[in-house]
Amino acid sequence: MTGRIKWFMVVGLLIIVGVLVIPEAYAYFTKRNYESHAVTEADIPDNYHVATFAGGCFWCMEPPFEKLKGVKEAVSGYTGGHTENPTYEEVSAGGTGHLEAVQVYFNPDVITYEQLLAVYWRQINPTDDEGQFVDRGYQYTTAIFYHSEKQKKLAQQSKQHIAESGRFEGEIVTPIRPAEEFYRAEEYHQDYYKKNEWRYKFYRGNSKRDDYLEKTWGEDRELNLPKKE
Repeated sequence: MTGRIKWFMVVGLLIIVGVLVIPEAYAYFTKRNYESHAVTEADIPDNYHVATFAGGCFWCMEPPFEKLKGVKEAVSGYTGGHTENPTYEEVSAGGTGHLEAVQVYFNPDVITYEQLLAVYWRQINPTDDEGQFVDRGYQYTTAIFYHSEKQKKLAQQSKQHIAESGRFEGEIVTPIRPAEEFYRAEEYHQDYYKKNEWRYKFYRGNSKRDDYLEKTWGEDRELNLPKKE
């Protein structure tokens, strides 16, 4: 092996280490906002409604919603479990009962809950009850958390439509559950796809999420919904 090849291998290894390790190490050692906290009514923008979805890694669930016109933001967090103010390490290790999830704040006069549901189904494998893609374990499973009886009814109708579409071979196992306390994740997780673009793309590409979604949805993967300018 020539010296030049060895050099390129070392540089490549350093790049991978930097992309994968540095963001989390920095967040840990600086304790940068290193606690989750429960979201309250005061945290929700005025005149916006809330939709809560679990779809595996929350890094991957923010971008599809945040690009839509009428969506204020998608907040990464933890919900559905029994541990108060859980940390990322606790949730990812399992045992808290929480799922990684996103809360989507949306203007119903611009985008409807039904449209958000349609976007949601196009991000997940709803037949997998053991995790999502490369992330395995209950904490990475899917769920729709409804905030009203209307949302519950619309979610049930949407799930039935997906089940009857013939697009999926297995049973649609995504549960529809009442919304529970939602804990906003540590700040370094918020908008991770913007803050750590290389790491995010590396992770997402290797998760095989997009491979599955392209195979399953094809040209129907992208909905014709207005995007933010």
